Amino acid sequence: MPLPFLTADRDLDVDDRTAAPPLPHEAPERWRRPYRPGPWRVGISAVALLLASFVLLSAMIIGFAGSLPGAVTCVVLALIVIGLALRLLRVGVWVSAQGLRRVGLIGTVTEPWGATGALRTVQQPVRWLGLPRTVQGQALIDRRVSGQSRVLLTDHGADFLSRPEAFERAADVLEAWAAEYRR
Repeated sequence: MPLPFLTADRDLDVDDRTAAPPLPHEAPERWRRPYRPGPWRVGISAVALLLASFVLLSAMIIGFAGSLPGAVTCVVLALIVIGLALRLLRVGVWVSAQGLRRVGLIGTVTEPWGATGALRTVQQPVRWLGLPRTVQGQALIDRRVSGQSRVLLTDHGADFLSRPEAFERAADVLEAWAAEYRR
């Protein structure tokens, strides 16, 4: 069974001369993330799932003690935490032949390739793990056709912190997708 959040699962120590080109894919109409989720994202999700298991255990204990409303409250809280942990694993940039999809914790924005402009990697202050603190780093910028710019990926995000090679590879793959499907 394929796991959709591990779509870019491959050997990280592959020599660039023997690596397969990023395009074409066997099913370009399928949405895929062109990189692995980072250890920070996976770790935070794992801790949230561990917390949910403790909340479910407490719901069972509260239920056996006879307080049904308290047990139901704990189960609902655990289901919310599980939902957030699973959504956190899906956060990121996804691509297909249809366009570029930016999945956030709350919402998802999908744009056709015709609305995206030039994708470029630039040096600029970026947010560290999405927090308000900024550090000097690299960002993949989408200079959209409408004239606006938006940051798609940063090398200090939850997926690429301490993994500069993975950021470069993901930026290259996204630029290749944009060059292929913008036409």
